[in-house]
Amino acid sequence: MNDDDVLKLFKDRGALLQGHFKLTSGLHSDSYLQCALLLQYGCDADLLGAELARRFKKEIPPENKITAVVSPAVGGIVLGYVVARALGARAMFAERVDGQFQLRRGFALMPNENTLVVEDVLTTGGSVREIATLVQASGAQVAGFAALADRSAGALQFPAPKHALLRLPLVTYPGDQCALCAQGIPLVKPGSRPEKSLKALGSMPTASSLEPGASL
Repeated sequence: MNDDDVLKLFKDRGALLQGHFKLTSGLHSDSYLQCALLLQYGCDADLLGAELARRFKKEIPPENKITAVVSPAVGGIVLGYVVARALGARAMFAERVDGQFQLRRGFALMPNENTLVVEDVLTTGGSVREIATLVQASGAQVAGFAALADRSAGALQFPAPKHALLRLPLVTYPGDQCALCAQGIPLVKPGSRPEKSLKALGSMPTASSLEPGASL
């Protein structure tokens, strides 16, 4: 599976959006990868999770087997689960409490446990670095970083192996220097945006395209 295969999935599922978006990082962008629209299809989610797991299995020796996956809520939960299932690992997610990520709901990492940090999209890398800090503070080891897409044009560097299935640098602007704001284009924040503000790149899926095992 290569970048073109994954980009086609985003377009086929109507998950590559155009408009004026405020990202989690605070940056503004004219495009947005709405991973939830892609990962809602279990056949696609399983395929993508298995591919990420395969890349880490190939790189990490068996004696350092990954046994836990931690993702930030909410965006990383589904991807983290399918990656963990393909690895035969436990899947956990961290939630913000008073602005800080915490493991709740009884989730706990074992001392020195090899843990994979999984996020849906990397832009500035802020959330995954926070998760990595949480993992280390729990006494576990960060074995790697995984993402469905990397928007950073390869600029992000981490102290452990990183794999992203799609490298798709997208135009971003600081909030106070945004060309889209200057044009008066309405700003929407994904997750609470009105339907009329979104335009999907590519066609919406047909019923036949939802069959498990459909080719890319």
